[in-house]
Amino acid sequence: MEDKVEDIIEDINLMQGESIAKDKPKRKKSNLGVKITVLIVMLAMAVASFMVCYQVIIAEAHARYIGIKNVSAEKVSKIIRGAEMNANNIFDEVEANMDSPESVIAALRSKVNLNLDVRGYFAAFVPNYFPEKGIWFEPYIFQPEYGGFEFRQVGSARHNYTKSSWYIRAQESSHSFWSDPYYYYDGTSLSGHYTTYIKPIFDAQGNLACVCGADMKFEWMAKELEWVDNYSRSNKMLNKYQIFDNDDFYTVILSNDGTCLAHPEGKEMTFKNLDMLKDLQQSKNGVLEMDIDGEACTVYYGPIEYIDWSVAVIAHKHDIMKPLWPIAIILLSMVAVGMIIVWLVCKR
Repeated sequence: MEDKVEDIIEDINLMQGESIAKDKPKRKKSNLGVKITVLIVMLAMAVASFMVCYQVIIAEAHARYIGIKNVSAEKVSKIIRGAEMNANNIFDEVEANMDSPESVIAALRSKVNLNLDVRGYFAAFVPNYFPEKGIWFEPYIFQPEYGGFEFRQVGSARHNYTKSSWYIRAQESSHSFWSDPYYYYDGTSLSGHYTTYIKPIFDAQGNLACVCGADMKFEWMAKELEWVDNYSRSNKMLNKYQIFDNDDFYTVILSNDGTCLAHPEGKEMTFKNLDMLKDLQQSKNGVLEMDIDGEACTVYYGPIEYIDWSVAVIAHKHDIMKPLWPIAIILLSMVAVGMIIVWLVCKR
């Protein structure tokens, strides 16, 4: 009887062993399916997370650089407005003292120290306004390279200012304006790229008496832009929600024809995109992606108040995308760790 029981038990154990042996391939196949399913789900979640992070980083970069663009435009606008106000003080003094050439020169000298960023002030009189001075009388008070201010009579047959575009425009207008940028060269430190604030002055009868101007050098404006860029990089409020350090950008001033008026050294360029030029001419804001010096860049541009110029912040795209690399590494590491955990669970 005992022998029969032992035989029955042995048969049962044998049947169980055979059943387990048959189930092993099924379990392996089932575990493989679990691993593939988990891998697909985790990769899908990683890709979705990466796309969300991508959109967040792009939005953060746009908000940051648009803020920098607005700060730069406000700074340049204040510079222009300050130059206009100081120049108008001098021009009002000229208007009040046009009884003699000497009084005009004294009026120009009286307040030039109000704005040391302007390289020179002048008053170009209509021909024979002062008979003793002849056809061309244009006193000019300017800053020489060694400091201070000097006086020079610049009107002459060689420098017939009455044929200059700014003089002709002033004759046809009763309003002040900024001239188109131009290059002046005389072999001294005064040589460089300039723009001039122009204001026509009229006599008591309403006739044009002279055209006054204040010369501003663009090299000085470029230094102001550099200061704004450095300020933007270190401004904690502007960078409070910045994900990573993005510092590979710079600011330029553009005319409405896309010419770069003021820029960091070696960053001169001309924009020819038709949509951008249309926005510049209509004083609109915009964002443009383009290659500059062989690198993909994003250009954020907008108008400057009080003048027909625009400011543009140029950011290298690789700098904007820089935060995506550590995020991608983190997400892939999480997928790898998750798969190792799944593998260990399935193995047991």
